[in-house]
Amino acid sequence: MAQFFNIHPDNPNARLIHQAAEMLREGAVIVYPTDSGYALGCHLDDKDAVTRIRQIRGLDEQHHMTLVCRDLSELSNYARVDNVQFRLLKNNTPGAYTFILQATKEVPRRLQHPKRSTVGVRIPDHPVALALLEELGEPLLSTTLILPEEPFPLTDVEQIRELLEKRVDLVIEGGTVGIEPTTVIDLTGAAPQLMRAGRGDVTPFGIED
Repeated sequence: MAQFFNIHPDNPNARLIHQAAEMLREGAVIVYPTDSGYALGCHLDDKDAVTRIRQIRGLDEQHHMTLVCRDLSELSNYARVDNVQFRLLKNNTPGAYTFILQATKEVPRRLQHPKRSTVGVRIPDHPVALALLEELGEPLLSTTLILPEEPFPLTDVEQIRELLEKRVDLVIEGGTVGIEPTTVIDLTGAAPQLMRAGRGDVTPFGIED
């Protein structure tokens, strides 16, 4: 049975954040709030937890999840970023974007695109998510909480608890969140490419909406 934490969205409780981080280190799968809806998350190196998330989402091994980072310095440990990319990232993070970038050697091969050696990374704009990342001290491996055959992410915490209380270890309620997933932008080419339209505005990247 999943534990349930109600954490204030603007002033996160440090004790509960610490407990959540400890659970992640011990192999937990959690539901947590972000600026683009609720997400599933687990420790970066926990293969069993990753398998559980794939089963919940109905994802195969070809679907690559996102590394959710606390800031640009942490992101740069896992993705190669040139000067142009850095300026784009600096001006648009934190925010509701997932960026496709070339992975560094710090990223396990199983988390990279099998042919392109790329990785999805993001920096969320939500106090609870950022507090959790700061306490954890490393990225979360994460994916939007969209159940199989559902068109939109789950946003109602009571519904999340009802559906997933036996499949996850912790549900964190963190206030009202949106229903749109992140905007996914590929920064590996000569110009930014829109891979998925979502909550994040594409105009700063020279992409027509």
